[in-house]
Amino acid sequence: MSGPLPLRPRGRRVPSWAAAAHAAHTHGPNATTGRTHESGADDTLALRLARPPRTTTDDDRPRVHPRVTLRPARADDPVDRLAAELAEDAGAAVHPYEVAALLESQGLTGDRIQETYGHPDLFSLADAVFRRVPRSHPKPPVPPDPWRPDHLRCALRGLLFALPGTAYLLAEGAWGSASGLYGLIAAALVSWAWSQALSHRAYARLATGRHEAGRTLLFGAPLGIAAASAAGLLVAGPGPAALFAAGQSCYLAAAGVLLVLGREKVLAAALLPVSLAAAALPWWQPPGALRTGVVLLTVLLAVAAAGHALRSALRAAPVPGPAPHPLRSLPYGLFGLAAGVLTAVAGRQEPYAVIVLTLSMGPAEWLLYRYRGLAVAALHASTTPRGFRLRATRALAVCGAAYLAPLALGAVVVGAPAVQLLLLGAVLWTALLLQAFGAAWSSAVPCLAAALAATALPHTGALSASAAQLIGCTAAALALLAVAVHHLGRPTAHA
Repeated sequence: MSGPLPLRPRGRRVPSWAAAAHAAHTHGPNATTGRTHESGADDTLALRLARPPRTTTDDDRPRVHPRVTLRPARADDPVDRLAAELAEDAGAAVHPYEVAALLESQGLTGDRIQETYGHPDLFSLADAVFRRVPRSHPKPPVPPDPWRPDHLRCALRGLLFALPGTAYLLAEGAWGSASGLYGLIAAALVSWAWSQALSHRAYARLATGRHEAGRTLLFGAPLGIAAASAAGLLVAGPGPAALFAAGQSCYLAAAGVLLVLGREKVLAAALLPVSLAAAALPWWQPPGALRTGVVLLTVLLAVAAAGHALRSALRAAPVPGPAPHPLRSLPYGLFGLAAGVLTAVAGRQEPYAVIVLTLSMGPAEWLLYRYRGLAVAALHASTTPRGFRLRATRALAVCGAAYLAPLALGAVVVGAPAVQLLLLGAVLWTALLLQAFGAAWSSAVPCLAAALAATALPHTGALSASAAQLIGCTAAALALLAVAVHHLGRPTAHA
């Protein structure tokens, strides 16, 4: 900063004349620093860097009137008593002029200063008090973490990402041939891409109001169902697989609505029938009609719950405001498509790896909040941009390792390839972290490149599907890590 910080003693206002004198001293011939910050979101300004206490020289101190002799310091010296009384506030001052403002706020007059304290004016007394009080600059209290995660909610959302997979256990074989399975995969990929883009747009509108978010979901969710169902029908052809793809699309759209509007418990209740039926499979094999009925009941419950949530959101008072451009949600949809392709390729090689990855989404969301809290704490603890970059990088490494460690354990338990699963998890988690900070295209492009490599390279015959995915995820993970260190290492990204 360009000069000493103004003193604010116990909420009292600093007099205008003291501020003017302070400014004249700071920018006058005796000033040691005269540089000021330019306007703008500068990284140094974002850190709110405080200049170290300035050492007062003889030239800086106010001159004592030559006709007045200062009293010698002694136990009953009134200046000593005054300094002891004001030690807490005067100790935080970095210049005698701040003590002068403090004394003036105490109501000291010129006559009292001369008669009681033996000084010719306020500035002389302030200089004496400043020299007798030791400097003490207490650190400001640490503010509460604004990104403290909701532990139970994150755990519940992790289960909600995994529980729908139990429907495929109940409906095993209902899609018929391999073309039917490909139809389900095509419909799921379209649903993932559309839901990711729609969720981003709905969250952006949710900042304006629940009514606006409800309208966005009301018009966007049916379009996603139609697009995903058409993709399933186009790939699988007419038949049971196309019907199953349509039901799958309805559930994914309804689940997206409920998650955006914060109705996780309602969605968990809708998944209860299919979850209980799947849990009983090791001991009881229900007939085919009952399996289909339970899956259909779960879809109907989810759609009904989403309709009720939308109705409640639309009852809120509308708030006028411009809507974000639809193209702003495009990179989020492309990331959803890339993530779905990479997950599908991994599931084709090792189905249990997908289960482990899906269950890790709850801890992944918790760690996203945790990183943001650690970044805010790093802002308060850092005094230079380089120091903040080191702290932010360390927080990134800690949170990334905390996510990958249980993922590696899960890979060992299910017997999945640990290296490939860890690379895929690193790609998805780092991309989600960058998206949380608005770096949408920087996170989507590496994931799209990895998905293209995992699907295109095996068809050339040069590499196997496993090797292609390994190469693609490795390159994407390194690129995303470099972007994260650069982007998240700037204080302005967290302001």
